[in-house]
Amino acid sequence: MSDNHAIMSDTMSSQRITIRISESLVKRLKKHAGMRRRSESALVREALESYLGELSTSSSAYDLAREAGLIGCVAGEPSDLSTSRKHLEGFGKSR
Repeated sequence: MSDNHAIMSDTMSSQRITIRISESLVKRLKKHAGMRRRSESALVREALESYLGELSTSSSAYDLAREAGLIGCVAGEPSDLSTSRKHLEGFGKSR
């Protein structure tokens, strides 16, 4: 099934939601809808599909930590402990 067919069938069996947005966002939405000759609803659906589509891609724990700014956030420590054997001495041994 093509993406267009899936989107069309989703639209035909769609549910209505209500959101509140600022006046400035309404103006921008109307402007873009007019420029693209699309309905405001179509633009909002496309934006949600784009945003939620990005979220559904699976990311590794490393990618998520990097995006959160956690990689390399500790000052004064080696940048990658996994590359230095001396940092792994005694790892996994009970004390």
